[in-house]
Amino acid sequence: MSRNPYVREVPRTTWYMRNNRYIRYMLREVSCVFIGLYAASLTVGLVRLAQGDNEWTHYLNGISSPTGILFSLLAFGFACYHSITWFNVTPRAMRIPKGDGFVPGPAIVSAHYIIWAVVSLVFLLMMGVL
Repeated sequence: MSRNPYVREVPRTTWYMRNNRYIRYMLREVSCVFIGLYAASLTVGLVRLAQGDNEWTHYLNGISSPTGILFSLLAFGFACYHSITWFNVTPRAMRIPKGDGFVPGPAIVSAHYIIWAVVSLVFLLMMGVL
């Protein structure tokens, strides 16, 4: 007599569509692609800057086009989503000892949001936006 264990069928491409938690997980993973592409775009900008005024002007025209602005906004949205989801999971990944226990999770999350706001404010002040 042979044993045939039950093997649950898992669709290869849509397995994450069955649960909202999986959808949020996949969205967070896809956000890395857009953030990486934006970092590559900034690297190309540095190369164009080193190549001279004409190349730099072409780069600026490209990133200030409607497509470039849309891509920047999309990358910014994904960066915010990625940061927020990481901040919310941080208490599980970073347990800080305090006495006999640990620092409460909401305190760790709040500290991350406060530091994010302060650093953003400093950069906005440095750029002259505020």
